[in-house]
Amino acid sequence: MSQGQFISNCAADTLSSAAESMKNGALVAFPTETVYGLGADASNEKAVARIYEVKGRPQDHPLILHIASMNDITYWAEDINDYAIALARAFWPGPMTLLLKRSDKAKDFITGNQEIVGLRIPAHSLALNLLAEFKKIGGNGIAAPSANRYGAVSPTTAQAVSAELAEYLQPEDQILDGGSSLVGVESTIIDCSKENPSILRPGAVTAEMVEQSTGIILLEAQEPIVRASGSNKQHYSPKARVLIGKDAQLGDGLIAMDGVLTPDGVNRLASPKNNEEYARILYSALRQGDDAGLGRIYIDPPEGLGLAVAIRDRITRASSS
Repeated sequence: MSQGQFISNCAADTLSSAAESMKNGALVAFPTETVYGLGADASNEKAVARIYEVKGRPQDHPLILHIASMNDITYWAEDINDYAIALARAFWPGPMTLLLKRSDKAKDFITGNQEIVGLRIPAHSLALNLLAEFKKIGGNGIAAPSANRYGAVSPTTAQAVSAELAEYLQPEDQILDGGSSLVGVESTIIDCSKENPSILRPGAVTAEMVEQSTGIILLEAQEPIVRASGSNKQHYSPKARVLIGKDAQLGDGLIAMDGVLTPDGVNRLASPKNNEEYARILYSALRQGDDAGLGRIYIDPPEGLGLAVAIRDRITRASSS
């Protein structure tokens, strides 16, 4: 089957059909504002097992559950801290995942055998409409990690999902095309299972935003910490070797802010003008380097706080070997 046969443009009837397919056990890749997710009915153990199979993902790695509204939190979680509710009200829908004490509905095959579950409401109209359609027919949530092979660069377009996963998908599976993801890096993961919150994976909801919203000064996550999506030392990696800095040589790739000059013979992959653009195009630039067959990609990370922290986190993981 060719890659293009999986991709659907998203009319209302397409979303209804996709929700129905998911209820029947199929996988549906869909856009969020962060990256594209590979979704399955979070209550269907067999369907969720296919996510792990398609991604080549270790079985003990927990999945993030996408829900339609805040009313769905108590289906999947219990004993919810006041600060977690404050965060949800402030940043949902949005690029933030909350780790909460799981209810008996959140099974081990979702949580990686941990006592916490990750929940998020995405800020993408197509994702929200898909979740609403799924809820109409009795679905309670969609389990969806990023729609790529485990450890590889997350996809920010439907075409990137297809290029990476089409050979692993079944005829009943679908990829919904909602354009390019606007944020471009995965959601902030905040552990809300303890007295004070801690960020396990930085993202577009920054530490400063969390502290301002809750009035709580964030603590450094202490060992042993819970397992969370995308927290491996090596992750988000292209086929090319990623090096940090701007010392690219003849034939190398370079990703750097637009003020950095491109040396002769170097393949400039991206020249973002600010951190928001940097996050949005980072993964597509890494894929572009792989498509060009580059052996090495140099990345000059942005400095400072805020979103730059998340960008540096992804670059560091991509460069680990």
